[in-house]
Amino acid sequence: MMVRFRFSSLVLAYYMNSVKSTQLFNRRMFSRKAYSSANPFVNYVQSLKWVPIPVGVGFAYVGYQQYGHIKEREQRFMQSAEHPEDILAKDWQVKIYTALPLKVMSRLWGYVNNFELPVWLRSPVYKLYVKMFDCNLEEVAISDLSHYKNLGEFFKRRLKPDCRPIDKEHSVTCPADGKVLHFGQVDQGLVEQVKGITYSLQAFLGPNSWKDQNNNMTRSDQSLKAYHESVKSRPDTELYHCVIYLAPGDYHGFHSPVEWRILYRRHFPGELLSVQPGLARWIKGLFNLNERAIYFGQWEQGFFAFAAVGATNVGSIKVYCDNALKTNIRAQKSGRSYYDEDFSKSNSVGVPLTKGESLGEFNLGSTIVLIFEAPKSFHFKIKAGQKVKFGEAIGCYKCD
Repeated sequence: MMVRFRFSSLVLAYYMNSVKSTQLFNRRMFSRKAYSSANPFVNYVQSLKWVPIPVGVGFAYVGYQQYGHIKEREQRFMQSAEHPEDILAKDWQVKIYTALPLKVMSRLWGYVNNFELPVWLRSPVYKLYVKMFDCNLEEVAISDLSHYKNLGEFFKRRLKPDCRPIDKEHSVTCPADGKVLHFGQVDQGLVEQVKGITYSLQAFLGPNSWKDQNNNMTRSDQSLKAYHESVKSRPDTELYHCVIYLAPGDYHGFHSPVEWRILYRRHFPGELLSVQPGLARWIKGLFNLNERAIYFGQWEQGFFAFAAVGATNVGSIKVYCDNALKTNIRAQKSGRSYYDEDFSKSNSVGVPLTKGESLGEFNLGSTIVLIFEAPKSFHFKIKAGQKVKFGEAIGCYKCD
C-alpha cells in the first residue's frame, strides 16, 4: 500500500512540473559534472526525453489508483462482516450521497450522449467502449460502427431479428439482458433486497390506488401485511419478485416478460443513485429512493408490476406505449412524490402486451424489478448472480 502511494505521489509531482523546471532539474541534479558518467542509473535518467503532460492526466491516474485501493478495502470489509446489517450505510452517509448533484450529472451525460461524433472518430470510440464493457457486436443488427451518430445511438443499438428466442414453455421470461441480483417470495409486505436486508413493498409501489380508486385500503398507513394482501387478486396465491441489473455493456432494451395488460403507471421522480450490486448491499431501500416508472396490470394469474428503475447517468427511461412519461426533468421539482397515469380511462382493456414484445429502453444501464402474483406452486429457474438474456426462462408454475 505504501509503495503504491509513494509511486502515485511521484507520478503526480512529475506531471505538475513544467518543461522549464524539468530541464533545470536535469541540469542541476543529473549533470555529468555532478555525477560520474560511470553510474548507469544517472546515464539512464539523462537519456530520457522528458515530455510535459497535462496536470489532469496525473490527477486522473492518481484518482484511478486510489479508487482501486478503496474498492479493495471495501471488498475486504464486506467479506469480513458477520451480519448483513454490519455493512449498511449510516443515515448521515446516505444523506451525503443523496446530496450530490447526481441528477445534474445525469442530464449532462445525456447531452454528451447526444453529441454527434465525426465519422472518423466513431469507430475508435465505440471499439474502446466495446473493449471496456465486453459488448457482443456479433448480435448487433447494424455492425457498421460509423452508422451510430452518437453514444446514445450506440447504447440503444438493436439486436438482429430472432437473436433472442422467447421461451414458450415457462410462465415468466427475462425482460432484459443483465445479471440476476435477487429473487424470491415477498414475505408479508417485505421484499428482500439482498440476503438479510429487506425493504417495504408499499414504499416501493406506493398506495394501491391503481386497483380501486374508491377502495379504503389505498390509505398509506395500513400495515405491511394488509397492504400485501390488498395487492393480490386471490387469497390462495403469493407475491414474487425478481431484480435484473443491466450493466453498461448490456443490450439496453427491455421487453414484456409475460402476456399481460398495462392498466396504470406511477412515476416516482426520486434520486438517481447508482444501482450497482455493491451499492445495493450498502444502502437499504435503494430502489425506494431512486427514480422509477412502475407499470401495473393483470396477467393470467392476477397482479403484475414492471418497474424500470433509474440510476446515475440513466435519467432517461423511455417506454414506447407511454409518451407522457418524462424522467429526470427540472419541471417535476414539486411537492408531489409521484405522478400517475391511468391507461384504462381511454381504453378499458389498457395496453395489451405479448410475451417478449419490446416495451422500452434505458439510456445506459440500470435495473428492472418485477413484482407479480402467482400460485404457490411457482418456482424460479434462475440463480443469484446468473447472467441472463431477455426471453430466457425466469420461472414457471405449471411445469416440472
